[in-house]
Amino acid sequence: MADEGALEHTPTWVVASVCTVIVAISLAVERLLHYLGKFLRHKGQKALSSALQKIKEELMLLGFISLLLTVSQGLITNICVPKTVSSSMLPCKEEPLTKSSNEADIKTCAKEGEVPLLSLEALHQLHIFIFVLAVVHVVFCATTMVLGGAKIRRWKHWEIAIQNENENPDHHKKFVIDRAGNFWRRAAVVSWTIAFVKQFYSSVSKSDYRALRAGFIMKHCRSNLKFDFHKYMMRTLEDDFKKVVGISWYLWLFVVIFLLLNVDGWHTYFWLSFLPLILLLIVGAKLEHIITKIAQEAAQGSSNERGIPAGPHVRPSDDHFWFGEPAIVLYLIHFILFQNSFEIAFFFWILTTYGFDSCIMESIQYLIPRLVMGSDL
Repeated sequence: MADEGALEHTPTWVVASVCTVIVAISLAVERLLHYLGKFLRHKGQKALSSALQKIKEELMLLGFISLLLTVSQGLITNICVPKTVSSSMLPCKEEPLTKSSNEADIKTCAKEGEVPLLSLEALHQLHIFIFVLAVVHVVFCATTMVLGGAKIRRWKHWEIAIQNENENPDHHKKFVIDRAGNFWRRAAVVSWTIAFVKQFYSSVSKSDYRALRAGFIMKHCRSNLKFDFHKYMMRTLEDDFKKVVGISWYLWLFVVIFLLLNVDGWHTYFWLSFLPLILLLIVGAKLEHIITKIAQEAAQGSSNERGIPAGPHVRPSDDHFWFGEPAIVLYLIHFILFQNSFEIAFFFWILTTYGFDSCIMESIQYLIPRLVMGSDL
């Protein structure tokens, strides 16, 4: 007897209607992205336009993964493995199979004691999870950029005020005094402790901004003392967004590792949820400590060359970063964003697919800390 659910036994008007809706939605999204890119280029937002292109590439990769899963689902579901193999490293305790499940396994695997490597339903759910992860990651990165941009825009009035003021050495002295005025603050343990605490409140003050702006101008554009440092920071934020919005190969590798370690009783996702928070605190403390180091160097420079204001001695340098590579901080931020996206995406995927009471969701004492730390940015 022919399968009544097959395409050959489906009314043509149903097939045509579904295809029309899918194609119409796809074309609408494609046109929307096209006109958005055109608008960004017209506004001179090259970095955001490049970020949009990166999103298109991710969508293309996602489409290829989707196509590959769909085309190969017959091959994957026809691979049979011993029951003992399929019963190891389960995310939930094994439950007795229903009659319908047993019948499906018998149809797929002829040998007794064998089951499909991956059922059609599990493959479909994996398909949905990959899609949800990619979408949540893009939304999470975009939201983070918007919030970060909003914070930097609050510094715009500092830029305007500084450009309208006459340069005064006392301005930079305040930066040095605030950051490195006392001898005991030069001790490594003390300076790192202060940097760690300071990241939780008003991490950048006006004196910090003024000093960093002066140091940047003295190093890169001495001839233009009215350089718009705030505008430069906004462009840099957009450039960084272009780098973190995508899901790199090593992040897909982390996805595989996370899925592998999701074993019942291990509470892997609960322990992994601490990792981005720890990294975030380390990065925040490091950035604060860099500003303190710059202030200490400025204080040392002004004391060695009397009569010269402290401002010119504010010298930002890549040497203050780990191994002299500022890109390491960006990679860590990229991973933090992805890990948080993974936690949020996994939660909503489990909630919509299996429900709140699913064993994969874990108990409430593990779930709440995961969600709180998953949104720590």
